[in-house]
Amino acid sequence: MTVPLSGVPLAEHATVYATLADAGFTDVWSSEVAGSDAFTPLTLAAAWEPRLRLGTAIAPVFTRGPGLLAMSAAALAEAAPGRFQLGIGASSPVVVGDWNAVDFDEPFARSRDVLRFLRAALAGDLVDGEFETFAVRRFRLERPIATPPPIMLAALRPGMLRLAAAEADGVILNWLAARDVPTVLAETRDAGPGFEVAARIFVCPTSDVAHARRAARRLIAAYLTVPAYAAFHRWLGREPALGQMWDRWAAGDRKGALAAIPDAVVDELVVHGTPDECRAKVQAYADAGVTVPVMALIGTPEGDPSLDLLRQLGR
Repeated sequence: MTVPLSGVPLAEHATVYATLADAGFTDVWSSEVAGSDAFTPLTLAAAWEPRLRLGTAIAPVFTRGPGLLAMSAAALAEAAPGRFQLGIGASSPVVVGDWNAVDFDEPFARSRDVLRFLRAALAGDLVDGEFETFAVRRFRLERPIATPPPIMLAALRPGMLRLAAAEADGVILNWLAARDVPTVLAETRDAGPGFEVAARIFVCPTSDVAHARRAARRLIAAYLTVPAYAAFHRWLGREPALGQMWDRWAAGDRKGALAAIPDAVVDELVVHGTPDECRAKVQAYADAGVTVPVMALIGTPEGDPSLDLLRQLGR
């Protein structure tokens, strides 16, 4: 499950984490956009619920310096030995540039360089040298960790997917349909054993189809008009289905862009239905090769998710 849940203060998440573990959820994964940072919700989970694995999806590679990112990851790995997976990624020009005043330059190279730096730093090595996108002088963690966390890389298109397969312990996917998973994973076929495949899956557990599609359209328009996601879906073959949305969005016609998203695309990219139906649709991602299907809840007509809803979504 993606945490924190909307509408629930972080101070009250102890009950959320216990409910998730009781319901059969194995992992909680955080994100980092403009809400909570990626590490605080997981730090609370580490202390409050030892049954859960933890993961970041993602901690951006631009918004923290390499050393600070290594320290944050090492501290959480120390707090939850063997239970934490560090997911990193490029994020977006809006998050990096508009909100954090950092140049969003060479995202592939920066992701590769940070991945290589973290691999060495989290192993306890002294890192001293030039990377293509930054230089580090004589950095070593003062608190070496007995169990370095696996490092996963967020990826959309072939170049980043192949980098994840070659140098990371897993890949993190986002905004794709279950039928897209084989196409994406074909680019990671050279990955080693134990390679994890996490995917964030947006879930609106309601039988109110109209509500689910309205909420999903807003998310699809907000995300899939970002250049990296637009390129991803063109690569997946959705130009005919989403071309009108992109054209109207570029022309400033936000209402028209929402209306141009076909129901079939909405229903592919956002899981909705009863909790039983949602579980079956999430299972389709696992059947296609996702090893860590991560639900991200969208509000239902009744409002923010309740503990009872979490129990229904569990096994």
